[in-house]
Amino acid sequence: MDFEVVGDIAYIETIAVSGSIREVARLRKRYGPGRWRKCKGFAMVRLFPDDMLCKAEIHWYEAHGIGKKEMKIKRIVDD
Repeated sequence: MDFEVVGDIAYIETIAVSGSIREVARLRKRYGPGRWRKCKGFAMVRLFPDDMLCKAEIHWYEAHGIGKKEMKIKRIVDD
């Protein structure tokens, strides 16, 4: 599902750090070494191709100096 984050991400939490991330070897190979974290948060997103706006829980990986990578929507929040 293609989407764009609109505005800021709120209620950010770190789910896992380096050794406890299953994908850490792949992340280091693809994006470079760093202290990788798997994070989650809530944000308004615009879904493509129909441009629908909704609030969603999103997950991503990030490392200092590398930034956010591989964002995905886990669920759409109804409130």
